[in-house]
Amino acid sequence: MLDKALYYALTFAESALSVVGIRATYEQPRYEVVERLPRDVEIRRYEPRVTVETDMAGAGDAEAFRRLFRYITGANGGDDRVAMTVPVEQGSRIAMTVPVEQGGDQRIMRFFLPAAVAKAGPPVPTEPKVRIARLPAATYAALRFSGTLDARAREKREAVLRQVLAKVAREPTGPSSVLSYDPPFAIPFLRRNEIVIPVAETP
Repeated sequence: MLDKALYYALTFAESALSVVGIRATYEQPRYEVVERLPRDVEIRRYEPRVTVETDMAGAGDAEAFRRLFRYITGANGGDDRVAMTVPVEQGSRIAMTVPVEQGGDQRIMRFFLPAAVAKAGPPVPTEPKVRIARLPAATYAALRFSGTLDARAREKREAVLRQVLAKVAREPTGPSSVLSYDPPFAIPFLRRNEIVIPVAETP
């Protein structure tokens, strides 16, 4: 476990680098690009992932982010400090998560836990609104874009993504999610944002 002062120093340094689009220090969920579609849409096969998640009151819910940040900085049963990863996901709780939750379209925010933490067993959250979820391997269509991550930008890119999927007869199997790889104060044209939609695997 990292010394507290060192942990915060590294976290600050990573945040500072991400302002200018440098995010190589952050761990990301592993995936393979299995197909490339028009408009730079990728079909990705993700490996199983472990996340820490919380319900959102609405898009960009700052308190939801703070709850998750408190978890990785020690609000857990082991008082452990967990490395920040990218992306941060804003999406919907669906039946693919474990444990299975009812009420389908509840909006959530997720941090993906580092592979080493997931393998060792993630520390238990101490806040009742924070929980661990395990996501199985899955296939997603993804469209990357830069700029401000607001409702209009999301809707525009999701429309493009769905049009591409319709043209190639790829059927979505769940709701869309937004993935953000950079903090809100990052330089807009250097930011990495993505819309992803789960899709059925091809035979």
